[in-house]
Amino acid sequence: MAEDRIMLDRNKSKLYTFFSLYIAQSIPMSLFSTLLPVLMRQENFSLTAIGMLQLIKLPWIIKFLWAPVVDRKTSGLGTYKRWIFYSEFAYAFLILTIAFLNLKTNFLLVLVLIILSFAASGTQDIATDALTALSFNRKERSRGNSMQSMGSFAGSLVGGGLLLILYKYTGWSFMLIGLSIFVILMIIPLAKYKDPAFTPRVGRTPIRMKDLLLFFGQRRILTQLSFLILFNSGLIGILAMLKPWLVDLHYPMANIGLMFSIFGSLCGCLGSYFSGNIIRRYGRGKAASLYACYILFTGLYFTCMSGFQLLSTVNLYIGIFLLWSSYGLATVLIYTIAMDYVRAGREGTDFTLQIVILHFSSIFVAVSSGKLADTFGYTSLFVAESSLAFLSLLYVWFYFKKLFKA
Repeated sequence: MAEDRIMLDRNKSKLYTFFSLYIAQSIPMSLFSTLLPVLMRQENFSLTAIGMLQLIKLPWIIKFLWAPVVDRKTSGLGTYKRWIFYSEFAYAFLILTIAFLNLKTNFLLVLVLIILSFAASGTQDIATDALTALSFNRKERSRGNSMQSMGSFAGSLVGGGLLLILYKYTGWSFMLIGLSIFVILMIIPLAKYKDPAFTPRVGRTPIRMKDLLLFFGQRRILTQLSFLILFNSGLIGILAMLKPWLVDLHYPMANIGLMFSIFGSLCGCLGSYFSGNIIRRYGRGKAASLYACYILFTGLYFTCMSGFQLLSTVNLYIGIFLLWSSYGLATVLIYTIAMDYVRAGREGTDFTLQIVILHFSSIFVAVSSGKLADTFGYTSLFVAESSLAFLSLLYVWFYFKKLFKA
């Protein structure tokens, strides 16, 4: 009985440790991505300058290029801790430096420092993802991925929602100083973290850049990449166009922020929390079928709501719940299966590469959804997204599910 209690406490500590690491990287990113465009427009920056903010996302798009370096320099738990500590301290220091700069007079310097801070958080993410893959066995991995997804959604909730409300009371400098302290505090659980079951690799793996190409030579890798690209494509277009749609429906910005950044992120956290337990209990194949049906239902709900003009606030909140909860469910499953396809000694490289491919495909769907909605209207977009969701369901039912019967 005492041993079971110790094991339960140890598992809770492990989950909390990984949640802390993921939320530490996501809150500052969400804040910068959401707050800076607003501040810059208030300061009469040109739209060209505001457009340059897209550069801050660059490190997370190309971080696969230095993921092999992280894998090459890590083996035991202590080496992963050091990578995460150094990255987080650099992240916090850069945020602290930005706090003392004036955005209007030091715009380029602020932009460069934000890019460097995102490179530091991206490096932390590579090491944390690899550590997650190694710290949870195949059966328990979905719980670790729940913490990963919940950290991301919670970061959006706090950084893109609550901190925006708090900003007018604290101002730029005090908020960023507090944020840098928060980043440091969130690595304290890792400092105390011990895992007796963690098995270090023997020596350090000789990883070269060509390993990025060798990843694509694995058995059934095209099946896996097709799943990554297709599975939540029926949601991405709706997510991308939801804010513009609410604007066109004449909802004020305050309401949109509440519906999207706060309520939506909460629903995403909720979906992520339950997703790990569902995957653990029923397996990846059954979870994929269940989630694909849910995603299809979500697309059809938006199609009917738009097509039949059932546009009440209550119906919109129901739609947002369906959209974000299904996105939370799907994200955990995608992360879990992506970690199933990492090679020994190349955990950070392989997982990062898959997620980058997922991001690129999501960008393509989001851009295409904008063009489709602009040309044919929102109802046509929702029909197209439902069609993608149906195609994903067929793929899961008749092919992909067979790989996870065990």
